[in-house]
Amino acid sequence: MAVKRSKRDLAVGHRINADWASIALGVGLGLTLALELDSMTSGDWVGVYPSITSISRLVALAGSYFALVGLVFVARIPWIEKSVGHDKLVKWHRKLGPWSLYLILLHVLLVGLGYAGGDRISTLSELWRMTLKYPWMIPADIGFGLMMAAGVSSYKKARAKMSYETWWTIHLYTYLAIALGFMHQVLTGPMFAGHPLNKIYWEGLYIASAAVILLWRFVIPVARSLRHNLRVDQVVVEGPGVVSVVMRGRHLDRLHAQGGQFFSWRFITSGQWWISHPYSLSAAPTEHFMRVTIKDLGDASGAVLNIKPGTRVFFEGPYGTFVASKAARGHIVLVGGGVGITPLRALLEEFDATKEIDVLYRVGSEKELVFRKELDAIADWRGARVHYLVGNRKQHPMDARYIKKFVPAFSESDVYICGPTGLVETVRKAARDVGIPHDRFHNEEFEFHSVE
Repeated sequence: MAVKRSKRDLAVGHRINADWASIALGVGLGLTLALELDSMTSGDWVGVYPSITSISRLVALAGSYFALVGLVFVARIPWIEKSVGHDKLVKWHRKLGPWSLYLILLHVLLVGLGYAGGDRISTLSELWRMTLKYPWMIPADIGFGLMMAAGVSSYKKARAKMSYETWWTIHLYTYLAIALGFMHQVLTGPMFAGHPLNKIYWEGLYIASAAVILLWRFVIPVARSLRHNLRVDQVVVEGPGVVSVVMRGRHLDRLHAQGGQFFSWRFITSGQWWISHPYSLSAAPTEHFMRVTIKDLGDASGAVLNIKPGTRVFFEGPYGTFVASKAARGHIVLVGGGVGITPLRALLEEFDATKEIDVLYRVGSEKELVFRKELDAIADWRGARVHYLVGNRKQHPMDARYIKKFVPAFSESDVYICGPTGLVETVRKAARDVGIPHDRFHNEEFEFHSVE
């Protein structure tokens, strides 16, 4: 039977505090730019080079502020996560990150050009002189290099050529990069020298960001992991290269996790303890058990098969708004591609008995089907229909016309989809073609989640 949800659970995926958070970020940006405007004098705009230098300071403040905001986006603050959704916050983080990098790079170029013009030397010579002369410049330069590395590795083509572990490690250094630039800012920035209130605001911004990250990314996850005592119960082979990890703990219902959500998991065993991986729940959680299903992608995910029962598991979460309570219509269409069926299988248990459900499960071959017996059993007791679509894209194009063969009421449905980006975009277009609005299209894509 469907799980009865509290008001707290039903709030997931609905905008409650997101607007207030947006207002706070806007006010913060305004106050940040005001630091420079407040400390400026008329002499800062007399001549080309002083003007260039003044602009460089404005862009430095904006770039630093965006860098902090980007980290806060992925700090796992619950009331923001539940309102906006983890996937959307990650997208904002990815969009804001390059702008932060561009602005800081522009600051480096402009401040070098501005000072070089006044000293009548080349820009490169001026930058080298500044590195040796001003305090904390070398750490700031190192931090800038680390930010550049994180920026380059964020591009899709670069991500596609590296393992998740490599990408994760590079992005972990973003925290160090931002910290290394702090002392350079407060000791050399004219907007702070002789302006104690400005300095207090800037220091408070860094301290608050660090506190939020430390609390929600370390203190609370460690405390929860110890309290719930989660350990591997068994590892089950589901198919070629696909395994399920069943974990046992205590009072897991108090996590208020829902089918369709994911956690970041850290298995405390050799080769696994130092990095966390985002995996969706593949079954609705219970008081004592949670399950994830993992496909071997050639990185550390393949080592999961060798994890022994009894291994302690540390976790962060639950995250995501890919939940049953977001459905607005009486008919539900679940579309899964390959191992993307895992969160959908968990979701299938969550909808109440009033919902009519069709599941479209597309795979390349029969051997890629997982959970077939479980899907059939769940569909049988709750009256859902599961359509197994085995074959290539030409056989199963997943456009509006094709989907309506199986689901005549497609245009009147809520659509949930999880799978590769290409499948998601194809079904998204199909939904648009039949007039399904964006708030009835819910998706989870297979990409690196930002867990740095």
